[in-house]
Amino acid sequence: MDTAATGLTFRDAVDTDVDDLVALIESAYRGDSSRAGWTTEADILGGQRTDPEGVLEVIKSPESRLLTVERDGRTVACCQLEHRDAHAYFGMFAVSPDMQGAGLGKVIIAEAERQVREAWGVTEMHMTVISVREDLISWYERRGYRRTGRMTPFPYGDERFGIPQRADLQFELLVKPLGRGLTA
Repeated sequence: MDTAATGLTFRDAVDTDVDDLVALIESAYRGDSSRAGWTTEADILGGQRTDPEGVLEVIKSPESRLLTVERDGRTVACCQLEHRDAHAYFGMFAVSPDMQGAGLGKVIIAEAERQVREAWGVTEMHMTVISVREDLISWYERRGYRRTGRMTPFPYGDERFGIPQRADLQFELLVKPLGRGLTA
């Protein structure tokens, strides 16, 4: 078994997880703590990455799940899985900065893909990534995602998504086919 997968527990988040999940997501993307890992957005976005209301909305949505990953009773990662007709949307992906770079992300995304294929029968996984995050996009490409060139604007002026530090931010849609029997 992959050592990154050892001792992991996957479960759907519940209301009482909100504070832990907000702290995890913030630690992976914002502020000095995020610089311990490689997924930081601290140089391109300030302010918050999410808030308790946003996390609770994902947990409560009937078409969405917030997959929570624990090791030794500690929340170490999470990702949003949302059913959108023939595809699933993957978002709100966070791995604790002190656990990044050890293969955990690969294990989690593969499990997320497996779960949406089995639970919803979807044939594709979609996600959006800030287009200037070349290192992150490359990581997803190594997992089988492809760039589409389809861009959506960053929500400038809506501080719920952060305070942009540059004027060229936009989201690019990445897509991966999830055929039956495919392995990550």
